[in-house]
Amino acid sequence: MVVVRVVAAPDKFRGTATAAQVAAAIGRAAAVAGWECRQVPMADGGEGTLAALGGPNRTTEVTGPLGAPVLAAWRLDGRLAVIEMAQAAGLDLAGGAEHNDPIAASTVGVGQLIGVAMDNGARRVIVGLGGSATTDGGLAALRGLYPLARLKGVQLVAACDALVGFYDAADRFAPQKGASLAQVALLRRRLERLAQVYLDEHGVDVVSLPGAGAGGGLGGGLAAAGATLVSGFDLVADEVDLDEHIEGADLVITGEGFLDAGSFEGKVVGGVAAMATRFDVPTVAIAGRVYDGMADRLESRSLVDGFGEARALAETLVCIEEMALDLLVGFQP
Repeated sequence: MVVVRVVAAPDKFRGTATAAQVAAAIGRAAAVAGWECRQVPMADGGEGTLAALGGPNRTTEVTGPLGAPVLAAWRLDGRLAVIEMAQAAGLDLAGGAEHNDPIAASTVGVGQLIGVAMDNGARRVIVGLGGSATTDGGLAALRGLYPLARLKGVQLVAACDALVGFYDAADRFAPQKGASLAQVALLRRRLERLAQVYLDEHGVDVVSLPGAGAGGGLGGGLAAAGATLVSGFDLVADEVDLDEHIEGADLVITGEGFLDAGSFEGKVVGGVAAMATRFDVPTVAIAGRVYDGMADRLESRSLVDGFGEARALAETLVCIEEMALDLLVGFQP
């Protein structure tokens, strides 16, 4: 009997399903279709990175983005710590863009969480930079780590969900966090001054550093403290041995809530598809919505097109399972 194998390597469907839930739905479809399925929930440095790397086993109270205390979940595994800045300085913690104060929002809690991790013996600290409420250039987090001599012997890794420039933190992303045009201009000027401070005081030119703008500029702040900035997708893929799962598979199914041009800029769907191509394994993306032109870049299925918007939102996992089953039953290895 020939065994056919599918790898389920999706991102989260923001607001409706976690990556693990999506992978499990594909797994259930595979079982019905008679396929073997390897479930590899993915992330790109944004929300879901902590879950993809083993999930939280610690909770610490830190200062949230607008000053109120928050309980931040994180992971400690021997000398490895995994932190999501969204747990300490996330936009959701600020009540979303409509309730955020984009000028005052601070990364102080991220610095506190890194410090706690080091105090508990961590010597490699991975920080996922997605989902932030902040555009403070990482200054508050950096101040919370002073004196930086305490970082000696600690490998600090910033997992960037987008390898963007330092000023992009204001120009491209601050409006998504509630900033007006005037506030964007103010935030950019603040980042320009801060970039000079990082160069003068730490010898790090964050302006020319890809990923420095991730997390509202936290990438740049951590780089000034000696962190290595990496693609969040590449880091997660390496940690979960995604290449070993894909090699020899018959099909890869990935997915996310919205498939658009940004899906191919350091995000999960584009990264999974590129890796599968290297192993000559076909890839299909299941997404809530597929925007114009994306089907030309990657074979894809839209839940909204297949089931209607109301059902796609109300029964996301059921729709994913049904769509995956139809895909697997009709697939010719």
